Amino acid sequence: MVHHADASTFDDGVTKEEAYEQVLLQAEGLFDGQRNWVCNLANTASLLWHAFKSLPAPSNEVNWSGFYMVDTAQQDQLILGPFHGKVACQTIALGRGVCGTSAASKKTVLVPDVDAFPGHIACDSASKSEIVVPIATESDNKLVAIIDIDCAVANGFDEVDQKYLEQLAALVAKSCDWP
Repeated sequence: MVHHADASTFDDGVTKEEAYEQVLLQAEGLFDGQRNWVCNLANTASLLWHAFKSLPAPSNEVNWSGFYMVDTAQQDQLILGPFHGKVACQTIALGRGVCGTSAASKKTVLVPDVDAFPGHIACDSASKSEIVVPIATESDNKLVAIIDIDCAVANGFDEVDQKYLEQLAALVAKSCDWP
């Protein structure tokens, strides 16, 4: 199967559900025969970025999409992985901020207003809402990474985002050879 840049082309006017369905299908295709986590997360970050940019407001106001990995050298922190957006925090302690809270609990954290989240880490002061989804291995439920998406408007994410991002996290978890 040949993969190219058209994988991240989304039609204008697509619904959020249709965009997520396309992300899942494209990711599955891109992962076919490729288990390298760097490659797969880089392509997934791009797919997410372009999917959000194809949607109407508030979804098209996403200003950061990417991943943080569990730091293999220091297990009590996350380290920056592939992403799209402004320069980001390089490390985040488990339990700290939205990313660290999701990682420590292994649960999705959906934050409609980051200013109201205790201990929020403002890597980009333009971010107003955020969703973070943990990625854990199927075999032993070991946390390996998180999906982190920020939006420049409050209430940028909802249960639809959570449902599909959790499906994407499960697909990513089983499609990569993790360090």
